[in-house]
Amino acid sequence: MADLGNYTNTSEILKKYQFRMQKKYGQNFLIDANILRKIVEAAQITGEDCVLEIGPGIGTMTQYLAEAAGQVIAVEIDRDLIPILEDTLSPYDNVTVMCEDILKVDLAALAQENGGRPIKVAANLPYYITTPIIMALFESHIPLASITVMVQSEVAERMQTGPGTKDYGALSLAVQYYAKPEIVARVPASCFLPRPNVDSAVVRLTRYGKPPVDAADEAFLFAVIRASFNQRRKTLVNGLTNAAGLGVTRGQVETALKKMGLSKTVRGETLTLKQFSELSNQLLDAGT
Repeated sequence: MADLGNYTNTSEILKKYQFRMQKKYGQNFLIDANILRKIVEAAQITGEDCVLEIGPGIGTMTQYLAEAAGQVIAVEIDRDLIPILEDTLSPYDNVTVMCEDILKVDLAALAQENGGRPIKVAANLPYYITTPIIMALFESHIPLASITVMVQSEVAERMQTGPGTKDYGALSLAVQYYAKPEIVARVPASCFLPRPNVDSAVVRLTRYGKPPVDAADEAFLFAVIRASFNQRRKTLVNGLTNAAGLGVTRGQVETALKKMGLSKTVRGETLTLKQFSELSNQLLDAGT
């Protein structure tokens, strides 16, 4: 089977199956072998690894993963791609293709395919659904070593940025709670077919064995974080007090901030993950 990591072979396979891109799935196929090798290298995949690939498309990255990994589970939502994958991946007996929506897959059951050992995730993620997929992987609490994904450059920056920057927000904090983010490659739009309107980046998220902060209630911590960034221009006091379902009073928020040595006019974008953890713990204590 021909290597799909180039324009010619990708075009030929698409023509062979008369495949038409579906905008609703955000389909852009990678046609640069150097970038594909970088992704596999960055994911630190070995013959001992079980790799979950999300959105294999026509099997371009899957071929590279199958060469390096012990086992690959590829989850593809587009039923029209399954016959193509059966063709392009026919030489590999270590690949399982599932036609499913990754957000509806029982991830815990998938993880059992690796005998309970941590799996690695690799993907060229559709831009429109990047954040829900990454959060679903983390929040499932399956044994997970790392997530190495191609995302929009702006999203990659958001994942690793810190307080006080325009890109800092709920995604930054959520990712940094679960993992160490690192941009490992920049990928221009010209590396895809069809060519997207934006450049991309490969980011590796190395899962922490234990979160770097001590949150008494993880769900409440993220509720506080989301409320803090829902309306960025509001002060933290106003944002949290007005948040539906959070159940905190203005007095409780002001008291918690005072104990932390913070002004009651402070905004969420200036707080670190550690400060958000402390704030959520203070508010929990105040409500009990």
